[in-house]
Amino acid sequence: MPQQVRGVIARSKGAAVELTDIVVPDPGPDEVVVAIAACGVCHTDLTYREGGINDEFPFLLGHEAAGTVESVGAGVESVQPGDFVVLNWRAVCGQCRACKRGRPQYCFNTFNATQRMTLTDGTELTPALGIGAFADKTLVHAGQCTKVDPTVDPAVAGLLGCGVMAGLGAAVNTGGVGRGDSVAVIGCGGVGDAAIAGARLAGATTIIAVDRDDRKLAWARDLGATHTINAAENDAVTAVQELTGGFGADVVIDAVGRPETWQQAFYARDLAGTVVLVGVPTPDMRLEMPLLDFFARGGSLKSSWYGDCLPERDFPMLIDLHRQGRLPLDKFVTERISLDDVEKAFHTMHAGEVLRSVVIL
Repeated sequence: MPQQVRGVIARSKGAAVELTDIVVPDPGPDEVVVAIAACGVCHTDLTYREGGINDEFPFLLGHEAAGTVESVGAGVESVQPGDFVVLNWRAVCGQCRACKRGRPQYCFNTFNATQRMTLTDGTELTPALGIGAFADKTLVHAGQCTKVDPTVDPAVAGLLGCGVMAGLGAAVNTGGVGRGDSVAVIGCGGVGDAAIAGARLAGATTIIAVDRDDRKLAWARDLGATHTINAAENDAVTAVQELTGGFGADVVIDAVGRPETWQQAFYARDLAGTVVLVGVPTPDMRLEMPLLDFFARGGSLKSSWYGDCLPERDFPMLIDLHRQGRLPLDKFVTERISLDDVEKAFHTMHAGEVLRSVVIL
């Protein structure tokens, strides 16, 4: 039978979110109902509320989540009721040209649940990133569920569902950071600090955090930065070069996603170095630079989608590293809140006062 549970929705552009009753259908073929244990408050959810993704209101917000499989539909073999899972928003198809070429992290046909959750009056909801986890329970495709160690704190595990995986993967997977490398990260929110943690995990010896907020720079140092630069007081490019023997960093990660920060990343890297864009630009942003500079500096210019991760490979491994004390995921959890605190958490996040607020259910 369909279930009526609580969920946080964005009913219209810019309006405050609402905690209301929603209806979760029984899982159909390849679908799973998950009882949510914890869900991080990500900037992407705020972007949905502001109409920055699309206009398919009302949205069921929340996507950075972990929970327990409650029921499964026909044909589901990868998980079963009782499994503890982290949800992901890029369930690969295995059949598209990217998957068949051995590059499933670029899958062009990712899966979501076929059925829609609704309001009690039957209005269909658009789940954020195909998940919708600011709710007691949600309906997802089975491929969006990755089993991990059930003894881990759900508030920590859920962070892999978006921001932490995006940043950490930008360093390790996309940027290919290795032992002895120098790395600079521009923007030290949750994604940027995850890139710093990833660079440290990969063995980088010089890890430079760049931001305009001393509080964020302190968080970055706590997560592995060896040097910090306040870009409000110093020229970021010059400062990075000075900290890397005058050459620039081997890998520079732009976790902001603005033309200005991307240009800083471009010029702050060493010759033949790598730039990784993981911050998400808006459609109106434009970049104008001398084409000769691209040719003359060589190297790689990359964009990172969800940290180029493969959830089945990366999530269990990262949880194991956390449990070994090698990856301090718990440091990203600034506060634990309830479902009716999401709107307040948006304001706190926008003010830069937290790395992550996490809804506990």
